[in-house]
This record gives sequence, C-alpha cells and structure tokens, in this order.
Amino acid sequence: MNNLKLPSLPDMANIWQETLQWTPTVQQQVQFQQLYEFILQGNNQFNLTRITDPQEFWEKHLWDSLRGIAPILRDGGVGAAEGENTSLSSPTSSTPLSVIDIGTGAGFPGFPVAIAVANSTVTLLDSTRKKIAFLEETRAALDFTNVKTFTGRAEEVGQQPQHRQNYDVALVRAVGTASVCAEYALPLLKQGGLAVIYRGNWTEEETKVLENAVDQLGGVIELVDKFTTPLSESIRHCLYLRKVRTTPVHFPRPVGVPTQKPL
Repeated sequence: MNNLKLPSLPDMANIWQETLQWTPTVQQQVQFQQLYEFILQGNNQFNLTRITDPQEFWEKHLWDSLRGIAPILRDGGVGAAEGENTSLSSPTSSTPLSVIDIGTGAGFPGFPVAIAVANSTVTLLDSTRKKIAFLEETRAALDFTNVKTFTGRAEEVGQQPQHRQNYDVALVRAVGTASVCAEYALPLLKQGGLAVIYRGNWTEEETKVLENAVDQLGGVIELVDKFTTPLSESIRHCLYLRKVRTTPVHFPRPVGVPTQKPL
C-alpha cells in the first residue's frame, strides 16, 4: 500500500449518538479511518466499492453497517424494549458474540461490527477468493484480532458442521432476495440467534411472503425496522429474524437452488 495522503472521514459523534445512542471511542474512530484508507488504496486493484467520498463512505458503509446492529449496541437484543428476553449479550457483557457476515464483499457490515462490538468474533464469508485475500490482508494490516475470513458459498457453508448452528448473529447485506438471505442465514444460527437482513425499500406484502419462508427455516420475523439515513435521508429497512427451532437438515438447499426456486 502507498503512503499518499488520503481524505479523512467526517467527525459524526453527534449523529452517532442521536441515531444509534452509541458513540465510537477515539480508538474506534482511528480504526474506521484506517479501514477507509486501506479500502481506498485496495480499490484500484480489487474494485471493491464505488463509494469513496468520505461522507458517503461514512453513511453508506459505516453508519449503515452499524444501524443494523443498533439493538445490540444499545441493549443486547431486538425485542428487549417490549420486555422480551433475548439470547444476545450486550457489548459490555463478558459473553462474546459469534457473528457471520454472509457475502461480505468489501467487508461490510462485518468490519465495522468487529470494530464496534469488541467482544465479538466476526467471520467474513464470501465466495470470491480475491476478495477474501484482500480482506485477510486488511485484517492482518489493521490487526483485527477478532476477525476471521472464509471462502465459500453460503449454501455449502450452511451444511458444514463447523459453521451450522454456530453463530449468535448472521448479517446479510445486498445478497439476493429476503427469502434467499433467510435460507442462507438461519441454518448458521444457534437456537435463539438473530439474522439481520439489510434492505432498501420494503412492503407489508413482502413481509407476508417472507413469513412463510422463515417459518420453514425454523425462524420468526421479530421486527421490520424502517428508518431514514442521516445524511442522504434515504428510506431503508432492517429485517430481524429470530431462530426459534432447529432448521430442517435439507436447508440450505444446494448451490443455486435458493435463488432459482426461492421459498
């Protein structure tokens, strides 16, 4: 990596606090900046992201990534505000969280989550070896000791004993339809675990369709969270799926089937 002077991310402490009730520490801000610089430099070789402007990167990669886990940052789990018990520990707890980022691409939302939730272990999963090689280089260069990388297809990884039913949280952003994301995520979760599916627009009709798929996979839709991004004021949604039963052994189906024949 070269030593050219690179742009700095904006200081958004007030917006972090107002929108997520969370503020990064000085060390976390440094790590966000290091991640930004490393991705900018790697972008020339790997075509990782079209989002390179500092403010846009902050909103669409950092803030958006952490908005999906806002309930975990705040109080340890979705549904806590309604008096429900959750199996997710809070970031201040001594119990570590095991997280998998499915189809991580350039490392989002996985890298920001690893920075923000220090007691987590985050596995970055992608089927493209070149991307995983870059993410491994990033992990080593920035000394992210709580990050692991793995090359594979979600349909195959979900059937592997070392991954199946092994994670507290599964994150899926910009990977197929919601039912496909659910089929990738729920087999990887422990009982009581949480899948977070990042979406743009979303409708009640889509929720009804997704309910059937999630039920087949041993889960329930716990929350559909609609929100507005703080800078561009775009409408986005996060879907929170709770694993309440063991996923049947034939899920996920073989490579390609979930996208060709969605539940």
